[in-house]
Amino acid sequence: MKLPRREFLRLAAGAAALPAAARAAWAQQTYPTRPVHLICGFAAGGPNDIVSRLIAQWLSERLGQQFVVDNRTGAAGNIGTEAVVRAPADGYTLLLVSSANAVNATLYSNLSYNFIRDIAPVAGLVRVPNAMVVNPSVPANTIPEFIAYAKANPGKINMATSGNGSTTHISGELFKEMTGIDLVPVAYRGGGPALIDLLAGQMQVMFEPTVSTISYIRAGKLRALAVTTATRSELLPEVPSVAEFVPGYEASQWYGIGAPKSTPPEIVAKLNQEINAALADPKMKMRFSDLGGVPTPMTPAEFAKLIAHETEKWGKVIRAGNIKAD
Repeated sequence: MKLPRREFLRLAAGAAALPAAARAAWAQQTYPTRPVHLICGFAAGGPNDIVSRLIAQWLSERLGQQFVVDNRTGAAGNIGTEAVVRAPADGYTLLLVSSANAVNATLYSNLSYNFIRDIAPVAGLVRVPNAMVVNPSVPANTIPEFIAYAKANPGKINMATSGNGSTTHISGELFKEMTGIDLVPVAYRGGGPALIDLLAGQMQVMFEPTVSTISYIRAGKLRALAVTTATRSELLPEVPSVAEFVPGYEASQWYGIGAPKSTPPEIVAKLNQEINAALADPKMKMRFSDLGGVPTPMTPAEFAKLIAHETEKWGKVIRAGNIKAD
């Protein structure tokens, strides 16, 4: 039966006037109704990609729609981030947020977006420590011994990094700043080549994620002096944290999920609930533990606070060290 135009408009207006709470409940019940794209700004096979695929698989199974990881590489994650900033705010395009986003806010002066303003925080995922590792030829077995050795040899100790402004770089720059030592940063195009030269003895020290260094540490090919998280890592329980000797030091890689600004809060809430359920699941905890990571369940507000804190913290380090992007 065809409704008269006046009757149709009356019914449409009535639907639009439904209470906001009813519309929110409807959106929560129905989302998602089609595949969701999770944008990862880094290449397949790396830590960002691995974390993306772990949480995408969980969400696919829990919510009954495919969460597809889409690797949009380039510019230290900025290309992928911009793709999400420009996407419709409907919950069907998400971003794997990482500590690189907090660093890039200062490292790159010409970004076309403001990360804190343009990305809605959804949930935290996991925090992964770096390990401060040295070539076995370095005559230091502890942080105090390394600091003393560096002070006796200013400008003679090479610090390998996976690129200017990378987390491996700024972790070392923060250590330099807080201890007053002079290390020479040497930028590589990625952690793999840097590790090769560290193993060969051409580099002396590196602040590299535990997932990349654990096998070399256990084989005795690298010596772990400390982990960079505020507390010790379950992956290397016998290795102290830097903070045990340098109070207040903390540097780690962290991951979470974001969405375009103005994404409906009921969709953000639903995703947050499901992600936090994943972080409480024993099997998922074990899989994150294999990366050396510690699950970090958060509310959207707590994740927003972390992003703001890290952006300010690393902005100061980058400006103090006059660090420029490659």
